[in-house]
Amino acid sequence: MKCKICGIRKPRRYCPGVGGDICSICCGNEREVTVNCPLECSYLMEARLHEKFPAVNPEQIPNLDVRVSEEFLREHEPLLIFLGAKLLEASLETAGALDSDVREALESLIRTYRTLQTGLYYESRPDNLVAAEIHQKLQDSIQQLRKELSEKGSTAVRDAEILGVLVFLQRVGLHQNNGRPKGRAFIDYMRGHFPQKQESPASAPSLIQV
Repeated sequence: MKCKICGIRKPRRYCPGVGGDICSICCGNEREVTVNCPLECSYLMEARLHEKFPAVNPEQIPNLDVRVSEEFLREHEPLLIFLGAKLLEASLETAGALDSDVREALESLIRTYRTLQTGLYYESRPDNLVAAEIHQKLQDSIQQLRKELSEKGSTAVRDAEILGVLVFLQRVGLHQNNGRPKGRAFIDYMRGHFPQKQESPASAPSLIQV
């Protein structure tokens, strides 16, 4: 029997991404490059523990004019948890979603909320259909949150606050980019830091203090 990927070496492990046995070299080289690795794969989870991310050039970080301080994050931690959880949910529920799609969705949402700062409304949507679906799901969650806050007579969440949280999530995503074409290290990171089933916006007054 030969490795299902290279067809040369002896297989050492079962790969759920290709549905067959592969060698350890192909596992390391092709993981999230040519293989869509399930997040639950034990070999992927082990690799995550030792993964090193390329350094991010500070001058290439987008939206640097949006200041996101530690004080801002502490003050809006419930909103961060809510949006992070909803971004994770949208990513996991969108078929074929990769980190690159999540980053593209965040960038389009940031453009939308930056436009709102000028008093205009222009929905900036990605051409990428996967990113567009993530964009729409997160936007729907934001609108549902606002609707239920309004119905309860609670203080509205401001566009600037949403923008700040989106920019912070974008920066986290940039630092959690392993550079692999099919990488999902950022999605995996969110799985470890945000609840996978966020409470309904019906409980938003107890979640969002504004």
